[in-house]
Amino acid sequence: MKSQATLISEQFYTKPVRKLHFRHLRMTKPETSIQEAANQMATEQVSCLFVGNSSDEIQGYITDITLRDRALAKGLPLPSPISEIMEQNMISIHPDASLVEALLLMFETKSRYLLVRENNQYIGWISRTKILTEQSQGPFMYIQSVKEARQIPELAEKWNRMPEIIHLLLSQGMKAGLVNQIITTVADTITQRVIERVIKEIGPPPAQFVFFVLGSEGRGELTLKTDQDNAIIYEDKANEHREEVRAYFLDFATRVSTSLDQIGIEFCKGELMAMNPKWTHSLSHWKRNYENWISDASPETAMNYATFFDCRAIYGQTSLLSELKEHMEDLLKRAPERFFINLGHNALQFEPPLTFFRTIRTENIDGEKQLNLKQTMRPIVDLARVFALKYSVTETNTVQRIQNLQKKGVFSMPESQELIQAFDYLLSLRLENQAELILNQQEKPKNYLSISSLTKVQSVTLIEIFKVIKDFQARIRFSFTRTL
Repeated sequence: MKSQATLISEQFYTKPVRKLHFRHLRMTKPETSIQEAANQMATEQVSCLFVGNSSDEIQGYITDITLRDRALAKGLPLPSPISEIMEQNMISIHPDASLVEALLLMFETKSRYLLVRENNQYIGWISRTKILTEQSQGPFMYIQSVKEARQIPELAEKWNRMPEIIHLLLSQGMKAGLVNQIITTVADTITQRVIERVIKEIGPPPAQFVFFVLGSEGRGELTLKTDQDNAIIYEDKANEHREEVRAYFLDFATRVSTSLDQIGIEFCKGELMAMNPKWTHSLSHWKRNYENWISDASPETAMNYATFFDCRAIYGQTSLLSELKEHMEDLLKRAPERFFINLGHNALQFEPPLTFFRTIRTENIDGEKQLNLKQTMRPIVDLARVFALKYSVTETNTVQRIQNLQKKGVFSMPESQELIQAFDYLLSLRLENQAELILNQQEKPKNYLSISSLTKVQSVTLIEIFKVIKDFQARIRFSFTRTL
């Protein structure tokens, strides 16, 4: 029989925002003074006050922390209008979204509050604290505890507990995609804590910068077997400061990557890390990199740098990466045809492991037939990327790319569903296998799965998935390489 805690936890994963009894909007006008706004919050006993002429025209919001940090701490005169200190990063969610999605959105955007929006109208708001009270035990309290950790041993202990959490979530039926997001959120949070610690050690940076991640972390698709893929963009500085700025960020990056390795997020074997001087540069240098990769358009370039099209900012001045992405999108509109042809060839490098007789092709490792699940998933990742770049889809996550390609009419609804279901199934199998190896066999996580551990149903499902991938690869072969 399930425990009360387990039942509460399971209900939490499916409970929609609508069932949370979210709070009604408390409004004040932009010209309201700081003093009047504080009095209103005290009178109405609320920690969040929205600013605007009506609930249809919300311009921003203030919280008790806003009052503390932007008014009192800076000695701002209390008669000043509230519009001078209000926060403007308004994040909203639909009431039918799950509490899991709401919390992931909050952690991703670093927001303590979400507006609830339905039929183009704001109908209320929810706080992170309110959601967390719905689940006294579980992954989101755990993420919160990671956010509060500071010391390297403490962060290492948090990362080492991930297999246990992932095993629990999968056993309770949580979708692999959401589990994936939780792993990514924890890894992002650990990296942010490490960065803050390093800046405290060596002093503030001499220029604005953004620390961004690439590859599987850039797509938000981390598993329990992961290594570092990261880089740094810093703002362009005058020539006399260039060497000083570069020296700071290379030292900074080395300290960050070394700490992450100590925690358990290992060094990249291919040295695709910001501590490698090849991947820490000024914005103008990064723009030239992308210009060269796209104009060169050789098969080697397509293979070596495809991962750089899957990038996501996790710390610093995110506008630097946004500007680079805008530049990249402009380059892609003018890219030579051979660039997409070579990307197409790159997406065909890894074929699904299906024999001529429609059985699973395996590798013999330590005398046992095994399947490389990472390579099995790679064709889906690659085909989503090549179509996304071709049709100006800016998302980096594989499932989101497929969904947006379907909205653009590139894929039909049945095609996108087939791809997403195939991707989720392979991801779930990969995560379950890794958690099993760590928890029950005391082995390091790996991407290989023993064929003998598969049930007949799993084997048949995999063969059907491989047929789907083969069909899509045939489409890439025709669409991008003009061959059959």
